Amino acid sequence: MALRFKVVIPARFASTRLPGKPLLDIAGKPMIVHVAEKARASGAEEVVIATDDERILQTAQSHGHQAVMTRVNHVSGTDRIAEVAAIFGWADDTIIVNVQGDEPLIAPELVREVAQNLADHKDAAIATACHPIHDRASVFNPNIVKVVTDHAGYALYFSRAPIPYERDIYADNKREGTLSQPAFRHIGIYAYKAAFLKICSRLEASPIEKAESLEQLRALWHGYRISVAVTANAPATGVDTAEDLERVRRCLDNAKNSCCA
Repeated sequence: MALRFKVVIPARFASTRLPGKPLLDIAGKPMIVHVAEKARASGAEEVVIATDDERILQTAQSHGHQAVMTRVNHVSGTDRIAEVAAIFGWADDTIIVNVQGDEPLIAPELVREVAQNLADHKDAAIATACHPIHDRASVFNPNIVKVVTDHAGYALYFSRAPIPYERDIYADNKREGTLSQPAFRHIGIYAYKAAFLKICSRLEASPIEKAESLEQLRALWHGYRISVAVTANAPATGVDTAEDLERVRRCLDNAKNSCCA
């Protein structure tokens, strides 16, 4: 059976570091348009930009992309996507991929890969992705989220700390030596079934989620399984800062996305 899935791109105007981020120009187009184009190239049967701002809505539509207004008071992008699923009345078994609106360099192959992963794992509520970490500094960087999975590729835990923790190698803060277990960086892209989106916003926040500031831990805490694909399509730079923006602009101006890998 052919893979069928939707993509929803949450896009808020407000941003602490880069206000109006979805509308910032990159190589002659607003950032949100670049993201939508990548999502379309994934083979999604429908791509919807979900926003809380009329300017983003009009910009998306003027470039030929489907967009819908959503409430301004959503706590998370997941909640915004749940509203979109309800607006369109998508069936419970619909696969919906959450593509962040600040990822103009995301690989279409990664979007499809996450959707396929959820389709292949019927007992998972969520699918996501990771890729190997090759440098020791990233293992210890709290801004880089790590994930550990079981033998079948289901998430056991996500953390900002080094996991798995190599007791002998990391003893006394020693950060040298060959790791016996690979470390994996979590990639912030998710696929959900529409049925789970109806439930997730009602789940109580968990202590581990609050401690790590990682929303995906809520699903694990409540017993939902997350399937994790190890991907070769590691994402390039997203846009969180002015420096990120300039880097992405250089890459797209040169049409050489590999420079951001």
